[in-house]
Parts: sequence; structure tokens; C-alpha cells
Amino acid sequence: MSVAERMSRLGTETAFEVLGKARALEAKGQDIVHLEIGEPDFDTPKHITDAAIQALKDGHTHYGPTAGIPELREAIARNVSKTRGIKVSPDQVVVTPGGKPIMFFAILALAQKGDEVLYPNPSFPIYESMIRFSEAKPVPVRLIEKDGYRMDIEDLASKLSPKTRLVILNSPQNPCGSVMTKGDIAALAELLGDREDIYVLSDEIYKDIIYSGRHHSIAAEPGVGQRTMILDGFSKSYAMTGWRLGYGVFPPAVVPHIVKLAANSVSCAPTFTQRAAVAALEGSQEPVKKMAAEFRARRDLIVKGLNSIPGINCPEPQGAFYAFPSVKGTGIGSLDFQERGLKEAGVALLNGAAFGKYGEGFIRLSYANSQQNIKKAIDRLDGWVRKNGKKTNTKK
Repeated sequence: MSVAERMSRLGTETAFEVLGKARALEAKGQDIVHLEIGEPDFDTPKHITDAAIQALKDGHTHYGPTAGIPELREAIARNVSKTRGIKVSPDQVVVTPGGKPIMFFAILALAQKGDEVLYPNPSFPIYESMIRFSEAKPVPVRLIEKDGYRMDIEDLASKLSPKTRLVILNSPQNPCGSVMTKGDIAALAELLGDREDIYVLSDEIYKDIIYSGRHHSIAAEPGVGQRTMILDGFSKSYAMTGWRLGYGVFPPAVVPHIVKLAANSVSCAPTFTQRAAVAALEGSQEPVKKMAAEFRARRDLIVKGLNSIPGINCPEPQGAFYAFPSVKGTGIGSLDFQERGLKEAGVALLNGAAFGKYGEGFIRLSYANSQQNIKKAIDRLDGWVRKNGKKTNTKK
């Protein structure tokens, strides 16, 4: 079959490929612990589900405005204004089916052939995929293990050029669990302050899952804040992955272009789920806090367990629900660790190189699973590494 050349520039998500392989092994009777998918294992809070049911009963089953229903855009504007310490108008908000369209639309609207887009590496693989699809050049900014996987502002500065059009940030970060500090954000804002031709796409989808301190958004910084696009949504904070509902907050001049792209692709997000999202933002936030507290307990458990395995070193994540340990000391390559770890140890996880070239030698584990299953996974990996890793390894 002959397809358009542009399709060769699109990548994919390894998580769903590994999930498919894991399901196939389960169908044959093998017990698998799933640590591959970045999805909260909690149910959507009841008051949100109830709001969706009521919306269906009330007949909210028809098309809505492309940018989102007014009630939700207003609720998002209030929430973003409060949580980021900025003033946001509902007219700046665009609601989409999931967060990925916000990434895609922002990159397509601003980047083109000849432009450069800086992005963290390792990172969510769809960033690089979408940059390449737009025909812009992806420029990776390496995240270093010894620095807790925080973005190196000096390294980023060295990669800025007259061709730089967009800088992508992600904090808390997938796959490393790192969080940019207030100092990091201020330094970056100062660096970009005079470059009025550069926009920032700040992916803040994990903002409610931080284990110490608080979330800092570059959108609150003078100057560059006016050129910042915020990506957020309901999947992670409210365990609503299957609801497919995300949103972006854009500079006013960018909004018409984002809405045009949405009209040409997704039309609008489902109206009854948008009604539920209003309930999510304006209802009790206790479920969000309880979920984050449980993730913290799981974080502590998986980090301690991974660091007890010979040849594995796991920095402590500060946010999100991912561990990104180095497995270089085991003598087992990242892809081998993923493939053999699934088949031989019964643990579904991802190889670090799936998140960019600087991820080789690392693996990603999502601790969005029960503490019981995390313990099971650690026990399995410990036995498997001791049997198959470097024989010089000794227990730490």
C-alpha cells in the first residue's frame, strides 16, 4: 500500500504496544503486572459521573461550540486563574477530546519547515512525533539523571537559535517524574523574555500530582507568560482517561487558529462530558488529594524496591506517577529489559529509549497500580535481574 510521505514522520506510543503484548500473554494464562500504562487506576469520582448521567438525561447529546461549551470555558478560566495566579478569559480556552489535540494544534499552528522546536528528552514521545509531522526540526534538551531529570537551563540556552519557534515544557514530567522549581521557571522566563518570536507550550497535565511544594507555571512569568500556551485536562487529576477531555489556554491571537484546526478535525468535544468536567472543577477536590496521597505512598514503595535490586538506580520522582530508573548496572539493555521483563518476569514496563534517544539505559514504570501489585513486580524483577544481570552485582 502506498501512503503519503508525511506518514513516515509520525511515531507512536510504545505503552499501547506493550499493553497489547501483555494482554496476549494474559490470554495464554500468564500473570502480568501492568506498570506500562500511564493511567490512574482509580474510578472517576462519583459526583463527576453523576453529572454526566444527568447531562445525558437532560439531552446534552448534540453538537456544541467547537471551542467548548461556555459553562466549561468559564469554569476552566476561573480554575486556571486561581491555580496559576494569572488572569485568564474564557475566550482564551479551547476544549478538545483529550490533551493530544492541544499539542498537535499548537505545533501545527506555530511551527513549520525551517523552524526549530526545543523539547525535553527523555519525554512524552508524541512531542517529537508531532514536531516531525509539522516538518519543523526537533531539538532535544537532555534531562540528566544526577540533576533529578530537571531541565538544564544552560543547555537549553545553548540550543536556542534564530530558527527557534517553540519551546515545550512538561512539569511534572513524563516519563521521569521531575518537577521544575520556581527558580527553574524564573531562569527560563528571563532567558526567553526578549525573544518575542518564541512561544512556549507548557504541558501541565500532571499539575495536581506533586509530592512537595507546589506547581509553578511559566504562564505566570512577565513577558513570556503572554506567549505561553497551557495544556491541561481531566485524565490524570480526576481519573478520567476514558472520557477524553483536555483543554488549552492560549494567547488571544493564537485562539482563532486553534479553533480552526479543531473545526477541521474533531468538530467539538462531547457535550455531556463537558458538563461533567464543570462538576469536576467546581465540586469537591478531596478525591484528587486522596489519589495524590496514595500515589506518594506508591512512589516511596517502588523507589525503595527498585533501589534494592542490583544494578538499578532510581532517583526519587517529585511528581506524576512514573519512576525512571537507570538499569545500566544490570548489563541488560533497555529494550531487552522491556521485552524479557514482560515474557520472563511477567512485568509490563517500557524501555527508556521509547521516550527519546537519551532514554537508552533506563526504563519507565508507572506506579498507577496497587501497592500489592507493585510489591509483586519488585519481587519478580529482583529475582529476574539477579539471575540474568551482571554476575558482579551484589545486593545494595
